[in-house]
Amino acid sequence: METIRWSWLQKGDWNLVIAATDKGLCWIGSEGRGFDELEEWAAARRPGAELVRDDGALDPYRTQLGEYFDGGRTEFDLPVDLGGTPFQQKVWQALREIPCGETVTYSDIAERIGRPTAVRAVAAAIGANPVLMLVPCHRVIGKNGKLTGFRGGLSMKERLLALEAGE
Repeated sequence: METIRWSWLQKGDWNLVIAATDKGLCWIGSEGRGFDELEEWAAARRPGAELVRDDGALDPYRTQLGEYFDGGRTEFDLPVDLGGTPFQQKVWQALREIPCGETVTYSDIAERIGRPTAVRAVAAAIGANPVLMLVPCHRVIGKNGKLTGFRGGLSMKERLLALEAGE
């Protein structure tokens, strides 16, 4: 049975649930959803996994994410355990290559992975991203320059982009 260790990340006015397996960070929650969101995700994506609160095990992740929220970190060197299909993995890798403070469109990501006509599939893969911030799906915007869907909600997406812009 897989064990997923989880903890709260509270930094400033950010209050999120984070979780990791022995392989790396596997979940960062949305603002305001808490442990229930992690339970739903684990039941759907990691059936049978045991959720265990373990604040100490999550300290390295909490530290780097805290530095990010303080504006002092733009890149992460934490291990991740994303799961996902090969297509999702390709999309998520393309997201990890978007520099902090920059945005791209869904079409840009589709082109970067060599699937220019797969914009909807790219959007679905982005929506399935379990590790917000480390796989920075908030940096993807609509072709018209407007903010579009985000698992954490558009207000969280807007806050993350403002944080990265130094606002």
